[in-house]
Amino acid sequence: MKRYFQSYDLQNNTLNVVEQLKFKQPTEIQHRVIPHALKMKSIIGQSQTGTGKTHAYLIPMFDRIKSEQSDVQKIIIAPTRELAMQIFEEVKTLISFSNEKWTAKLVIGGTDKQRLQQKLQNPPQIIVGTPGRILDFIEEGTVNASTVNSVVIDEADLLIDLGLIQEVDQILSRMYEDVQVMVFSATIPKGLQPFLKKYLTAPEHIQIEENVLSPEQLEHRLIPLRHRHQADLILEASKLINPYIALVFVNKKENADALAEQLLEKGLEVGVVHGGLKPRERKRVLKELRSLRYEYIVATDLAARGIDIPGVSHVFNAEMPYDVDSYIHRVGRTARAGLEGTAVSFYEEKDIELIESLESRGIEFLNYDIKKGEWVQVKKWNERKQRQKAENELESEAWKKVKKPKKVKPGYKKKMKNEKEQIKKQMNQKQFKKGKRK
Repeated sequence: MKRYFQSYDLQNNTLNVVEQLKFKQPTEIQHRVIPHALKMKSIIGQSQTGTGKTHAYLIPMFDRIKSEQSDVQKIIIAPTRELAMQIFEEVKTLISFSNEKWTAKLVIGGTDKQRLQQKLQNPPQIIVGTPGRILDFIEEGTVNASTVNSVVIDEADLLIDLGLIQEVDQILSRMYEDVQVMVFSATIPKGLQPFLKKYLTAPEHIQIEENVLSPEQLEHRLIPLRHRHQADLILEASKLINPYIALVFVNKKENADALAEQLLEKGLEVGVVHGGLKPRERKRVLKELRSLRYEYIVATDLAARGIDIPGVSHVFNAEMPYDVDSYIHRVGRTARAGLEGTAVSFYEEKDIELIESLESRGIEFLNYDIKKGEWVQVKKWNERKQRQKAENELESEAWKKVKKPKKVKPGYKKKMKNEKEQIKKQMNQKQFKKGKRK
C-alpha cells in the first residue's frame, strides 16, 4: 500500500519542504515515527543507517517549531563531530527550502568556543552538536535548557561505546520533565537501558526489522592475508571488481593513515576518516565524501558510524573487527536499497573465532584468494579443523564398537587397536557409499 506525506498532520510549509527534497513516499522508519513525533511523544527508534532515519525526526521536529519564539526549542545530540556536521548540513537544507526564517547552530568541540559563544547570544531555534560542547554552554548559561521542548539523541549505542552517555544525562537533567526525547540507535545495549527508563515516559518503541546480517544481495568473501600487504591485496582485488565506492575498514587511526598513504602511492583516489582529524580537515573530507570525489575511503569503526556515504558498492575489512556487531555495522554500509554489494575480508589465524561466531549467526562466507590476477576459490578456512573434528568423532565411535576383553592377555592393546582401525575403515566405506548415493 502506497503511503504519502500528505496523510500526516503536517503543515503546508513542511509539505513544501518535503516536495523540494524530492521525497515521494516515506520510508518505513519515517512512516512509523512521524505520526508519534508530531504528537510530541517520546520515541525509541531502532533502524540502520541509510533507512531515512534522520528525516524521520527532522520533518516532525521542523513542523513543530514556533517561528515567533526566538529561543532554543530543539536540540539534536550526536556522538561524533562528523555525524553532527552531517546532520547540520541536512538541517541547513531544510531551512533553505522553508518559507520561515529559522536559525540553527552547530555546537561541536574543536572549534573556536569564544566565537561560537558570541553567535549563541542570539539563540537559534535548533542546535545540533556533540554532548560535551552542548553541556558546556548550558552550564555556562549561554544556552537556556528550560526553553527546549524536544531532544533527539542519534546513534545512542555509540554514545555508550564512547562513554558520553553521562554528559547526555546531565544535559537532560537540566530540562523540564515533559520534554520530548527521541532516541535512535541500531541496537539497545544494556548500558543504555537505565538512561531510557530515567528520561523516556511510556515511549513508542519502533523497531525496523531488516535482514541486516545477510541480505540476499550482499556477498561475503574471505581472503587469507598470508603475510601479504593489505594495500597490495586491495589493489589486486580492485582490478577485478572495479568498485564504485569502496569503504576500507581498519581498527586504529594510525593504521588508517598508513594504509591510506600506501593506497595513494599506488595511484588510487583515497580519503581517510578517523577521530584524529583536525576540524578543518574533517569538514573538508566530509564535503568531498558527499561530492563523491574518492573511490576509496579508509575509515575506523567509530568515525564511520552514522555517516551516510552514498553509493558504497564494496566494503573491505583490511583488518577484521574485534566483534560481531562491528562486522555487521561495517558490511551494512553496502547492499542498500535493493542494490548489490560485496564485503571482502582479509583474515589471519587470530580472526578464526570471530569468523566462527559470524557463521553461527547465519553469515555464509565464500572462500577466495587472488592468484595471477584472478579470483580463485580456495578451501574453506576451517576445512582442516572440520576434517580433524570428523576424524576425532570417527575415532571415538570406533572405540565404542571395539569389544573389551574379559581377561587381559599379553598384546591385548595392540589387538584392540587393530580392531578399532578395521571398524574405522568399515565406517569410512559406509560413509563414502552413502555420499555417492546422494
